[in-house]
Amino acid sequence: MESMHPLLMIDNQVRDLGNLMREQTHLFAETVHHLLTIEEIKSLHHVYTIGDGDSFHAALATEMSYKSIAKVNCEPMSAMRFLEYGADYIHATFPNDTLVVGISASGSTKRVAQALERVKQQHQNAITAVLSGDVEGRVGKDADRKISVALPDKGRSPGIRTYQASLMGLILLAIRIAEAKGRIDQSKARSLREEFAVIADNIEKTTEAADIPAKVAAKALKDANYMVFVGSGPSYGTATFSAAKVIEAAGVFSIAQDLEEWAHVENLAYPDDTPTFLIAPPGKGYWRAIELAKAAKEKGRRIVAVVKEDDEDVSQYADYLLPVIGDVREEFSPFIYHVAADLFAAYLTMELGRSLFQTDRPEVLERWAKTAAAQSQQTNGG
Repeated sequence: MESMHPLLMIDNQVRDLGNLMREQTHLFAETVHHLLTIEEIKSLHHVYTIGDGDSFHAALATEMSYKSIAKVNCEPMSAMRFLEYGADYIHATFPNDTLVVGISASGSTKRVAQALERVKQQHQNAITAVLSGDVEGRVGKDADRKISVALPDKGRSPGIRTYQASLMGLILLAIRIAEAKGRIDQSKARSLREEFAVIADNIEKTTEAADIPAKVAAKALKDANYMVFVGSGPSYGTATFSAAKVIEAAGVFSIAQDLEEWAHVENLAYPDDTPTFLIAPPGKGYWRAIELAKAAKEKGRRIVAVVKEDDEDVSQYADYLLPVIGDVREEFSPFIYHVAADLFAAYLTMELGRSLFQTDRPEVLERWAKTAAAQSQQTNGG
């Protein structure tokens, strides 16, 4: 097994995102359309979206779509938290009034499978579903329904395409629930799905526009021992995902925080020049992003603004701009506002002379090889 070069993130992942959305939206929408009957959807009042890692980040990023488009309660939770501190307390009073969606790119996430199994054991009125690239895996065995978001394999890399697929499946489900409940009509539902194609075009434009700025920022910030990614609403999910990519790719400790919580906590931390990424699309929390950009600048933070290309209010305080091309409704902003951070993570890894997932270290490669051999033996019945 060889070390993984950072360009894999860009060439095999980021540059395929536009095609992915164009090619898979119809297929994913068809799968979602047949997940629940209209009668089941009409009975639905609460949705839990659960996962680990990128799957949890996708749950956080899509919460707003369920609340604003479908107008149903939605609670994103990490799988372990849901397993021990959520599943036991579900109030599934009436048949089909609660849907629990277990998200797992691989289909084998242990804690997600256990969480769905717990729900089935304790709550007969709840419906469980798996959203995965492999719905026949371990998680799928514990689910009543299946949403396949399978993608052609492009090799091992930090999960950017699979994250995008999870976002697509979750948001398409929110649109379907809204349509079946009569929150929106068929024309509006179709229009929302058609926006995916426009976003696909703008993802490609953003990739080109943000490429050089991401390189510049990576070179300038390679001395940092840790970084902070900040956003609110759907952008908090984008922040958690972005921070995770920097860790997986470059091995640089990064955290994500909500806009307001940053003001109360991380704002007080040394060093004063900590790189702080503000993910601020137009939307409900944008006004607070402006205020905190100013506060961060006064503190001496090195600010990286991930903002719309013509932004003026946040960008006036930024040291580095990572532009996003095109208009997008806030609910759909997670599709595109992670792209610049993906590029930054790859270029930071190169600046530091590292490989993805620490695969420049022989002991890591050896451990991965042993794991792969064990999995192969198990698959072949050894």
